[in-house]
Amino acid sequence: MNASEYDNLERVERDHWYYSGKRRMVRAWIARARPTAATDMLLDCGAGTGIFAREMEAHCRVLVLDDHEEALRILRTRFRSEQILSLAGDAVPLPDGSLEYVTALDVLEHVPDDGAVVRGFHRLLKPGGLAVVTVPASMALWSDWDVGLHHFRRYDRAQLRALFPAESWELVYVNYTNVVVYPAVWLVRKWRAWRPVKAGAGAQARTEDRIPPRWLNGILRAVFVGLAQWRVPFPFGVSLILVARRRA
Repeated sequence: MNASEYDNLERVERDHWYYSGKRRMVRAWIARARPTAATDMLLDCGAGTGIFAREMEAHCRVLVLDDHEEALRILRTRFRSEQILSLAGDAVPLPDGSLEYVTALDVLEHVPDDGAVVRGFHRLLKPGGLAVVTVPASMALWSDWDVGLHHFRRYDRAQLRALFPAESWELVYVNYTNVVVYPAVWLVRKWRAWRPVKAGAGAQARTEDRIPPRWLNGILRAVFVGLAQWRVPFPFGVSLILVARRRA
């Protein structure tokens, strides 16, 4: 991401319904699919500002991984040096089968070879270990927001499932999320494509980066998290979540 995007993320992610709801959703699925123990190790890939990893430190041991200097600068203020990893070439510098959990929250869309990243998750996890990923969904929603965040793609459910083949992974859950707000997001992004943000207006001019009034923010977060626990296969959404166990 651009350096300015990290500053903007720090400004909104603690309270914004989308970011706080996404973290709550992932924690709920970890607790549901494979409850943590204090000795378990979780690697948060593309940790960004580290807010999710900090929350998970109350439940297990945590490592953070990022390869952007802006993110590493922030992570160094929040974690011990031995908790912070950088890629060694294209590989994570950890032994095979050394982790109980790998999380990648809105990460796969940033890398050219997402399949190689998922194969890396498989190498790092112990048999029965859990991978939890979230990604933006629907190329119909592609916009300046994706460009500013250096996305390569948005996903549909079939694309995301295909990255986790049945011979290597047991799929616990995969579904669209942010279903209710999809029509509004589609309209806003089509409108912005027609009437682009004026030069110099900056990231804060985007609707996605504004925290709604507290009452609305709370409702949107509750709906986001609540629907993400349903087993009903939604036909569309603004994002996707996938939970998978590594097979032996």
